[in-house]
Amino acid sequence: MKIVVSPAKSLDFESEYPKVEVTQPVFLDEAEKLNKVLAKKKPKALKDLMGISDNLAQLNWERNQNFEVPFTKENSRPAVFTFSGDVYQGLDAFTIESGKIEKLQNTLRILSGLYGILKPLDLMQAYRLEMGTKLKVGKKNNLYDFWKKTVTNSLNAELKEDELFINLASNEYFNAVDKKALKSPIIAPIFKDWKNDKLKIISFFAKKARGSMVRYIIETDASSLDDIKGFDYDGYRFSEEYTLNENEPVFVR
Repeated sequence: MKIVVSPAKSLDFESEYPKVEVTQPVFLDEAEKLNKVLAKKKPKALKDLMGISDNLAQLNWERNQNFEVPFTKENSRPAVFTFSGDVYQGLDAFTIESGKIEKLQNTLRILSGLYGILKPLDLMQAYRLEMGTKLKVGKKNNLYDFWKKTVTNSLNAELKEDELFINLASNEYFNAVDKKALKSPIIAPIFKDWKNDKLKIISFFAKKARGSMVRYIIETDASSLDDIKGFDYDGYRFSEEYTLNENEPVFVR
């Protein structure tokens, strides 16, 4: 089974993380190429490009200037212990038992505007580059043009025949994958909550549930769609009634 998730804007470079064998991003050369483009941009240009505040533009200008290779434990940090947004709160990798970390490393892939794909234990440096950013790189007009073939080929190279592929990423990031070219059918769980007598996708809760789903798959060794339908973390339950497409199982709370 392979799972893809989105990265997060919020980063944690302070918390102590478990002792793990770190790895290197497979597309570090490409990340370095992108950073060279970004590093030439002044804070004002970054602000306009990304639609961010003056303070964030200054912070990310500094990050771009400080990017350095090779990545080491001194200048970088494992991705799954660095991203700290809603998905990663749901996953809570810090408390996954050590015996399951290898399975997490083999199963989860994080889509990234700068790194393309990150494994959980891949080292990364602080950055901000959303996949939807219209950054022109050489003859590529945006990051989708830059990454789509590379990311899709990388995922296909890892997928075995009939291996389940679980999409828990946002549309912004999953659009970096050529869906028609993927070897495996895509399973895309949907998480809904009752609010004011209506069933809705509430962004904060749905993001956290995506992380919880990753944790559930890792902790229970889920390997089939039926296993995934057993997801019951955070009060969610599979709903056959609200599932309209078998490959888009709906979980209701």
